[in-house]
Amino acid sequence: MLKKEIIFLVGPTGIGKSAVAISLAKKINAEIVSCDSMQVYRKMDIITSKATPFQRKKVKHHLLGIIDPAKEYDAAKYRKDVLLICDKLFLKGKTPLVVGGTGLYYSILIDGLFSAAPQDKKIRAKLNKQLALKGSAYLYKKLAEIDPQASKKIHPNDVRRIIRALEVYLKTGKQISVLQKNRIGLGREYEIKVFGLNTDREFLYDKINQRVDKMFDSGLINEVSRLFKQKLSKTAACAIGIRQLKGYFDGLYSLSDARGLIQRDSRHYAKRQLTWFRKDKRIQWININKKESPAQVALKIWKKLS
Repeated sequence: MLKKEIIFLVGPTGIGKSAVAISLAKKINAEIVSCDSMQVYRKMDIITSKATPFQRKKVKHHLLGIIDPAKEYDAAKYRKDVLLICDKLFLKGKTPLVVGGTGLYYSILIDGLFSAAPQDKKIRAKLNKQLALKGSAYLYKKLAEIDPQASKKIHPNDVRRIIRALEVYLKTGKQISVLQKNRIGLGREYEIKVFGLNTDREFLYDKINQRVDKMFDSGLINEVSRLFKQKLSKTAACAIGIRQLKGYFDGLYSLSDARGLIQRDSRHYAKRQLTWFRKDKRIQWININKKESPAQVALKIWKKLS
């Protein structure tokens, strides 16, 4: 019996995954499942560059705007939700097309969850106290000493994952990198095919800058201003644009400076995403040139699937 198929489309922010995915979904009778840790939040449409209502009419999208920005949403919940959606799509005769650039969410689907100790409030409080007193660099150095493999995969500024890795070690005495090797991914049950989009660095950065300009033109200031009137979860507050615009609202710098910071940090994020995904040998890379339309890129992928 042939395994059911799940298609992944990954790549850096701003490269045009959404438009390519819509063209591809039409060719393969698919519905799109978001793989983005920020697009799950409501009221964050512009800042997270969600598919527009017009795009969603063309192809059905899942896991966009499903949770309030005040609430936390993690990779484990994401995996559970995706598996339920995939089951429903298979019953409808549809192919799940998982699209996005959140490496952790991608990894937890492809490679699975690992068995680890639940959160320990005392250990976490101690680590958060060290964070407040000594900073993230101290915790990262600590992680590098006890689990070098994990530290290579975690960005020095990714405080949440650093604390979790330290917590697991302090609770179990085992390195999180060792525990993660025992994970069971989707490949055991499903046929998995992964495609990654990439392009010339200068072209990508230009696309990112233009997208940020478009976000401002579409009402980013008003959207973020409304968000600041409510409490944001730690995860939602990490969306690129939140911290940068807070500085503007607090009068620390001009709107032009805030725009420049968002563009810069988006470019840096794209670079980190590419570093993450390039380590995965399962990804078939699709190079995009300046003259190609999303439909032409989708056709390239469709031919590889055929």
